[in-house]
Amino acid sequence: MLRLTIDDQLVEIPRGYTLLQAARERGIAIPTLCYLESLAPYAACRLCLVELVSPRGSKLVASCAYPCEEGLVVRTHSDMVLDARRTVIELLMSTAGHLPVVQKLAQEYGVESPYVTLEPNDCILCGLCVRACREIVGVGAISLTQRGMERAVSTPFQISSADCIECATCALVCPTGAIHIKDITRPVRTSHTWMSSYARRACRLCEAEPPGEPFPTDYNSLLGIAK
Repeated sequence: MLRLTIDDQLVEIPRGYTLLQAARERGIAIPTLCYLESLAPYAACRLCLVELVSPRGSKLVASCAYPCEEGLVVRTHSDMVLDARRTVIELLMSTAGHLPVVQKLAQEYGVESPYVTLEPNDCILCGLCVRACREIVGVGAISLTQRGMERAVSTPFQISSADCIECATCALVCPTGAIHIKDITRPVRTSHTWMSSYARRACRLCEAEPPGEPFPTDYNSLLGIAK
């Protein structure tokens, strides 16, 4: 067991835990948008930043990816942390301020408006859909493409890959609703003009044969999503 201090609480936690897991074990709320227990940490959204205090000074780390260590002193709601989260929320609002999940965060942290306003976009580039497709389903039909302002997710309904099995895992894990099941399960052979080899096969997670098969009732639990 490791001993560390989180918000002035002495915490004993098993080895291998991240700071986010340790905090949640103690009921300490840390916001996330790109985190899912069944996926490897990605640290894309930066909402889970916490302050790591040391004799050399403090620094911000992504709690979803930072491993617990003996003797760490962590602050999850210090002024430094709150200012950093507000900055992240302002950046999210610049393109996704119309989304309920972003509006809720803005209200919670007192962010009234973004510093700049860009073209609205439902996708916040959290990468959950891409990672779930690769790590949970084992297909890898979608990916993050381009760089900088052109960064985007190449999703199944844009037919960037012939590997999509229409399992809709990407839609189920999307925190903003940018991907819809109806867009994935529509007939794909008529959605594009070029030839591709499209072979439908079962999802290795639920073993349901697409298309037309209903999702199992415990699908969310398989993904590690609380109902």
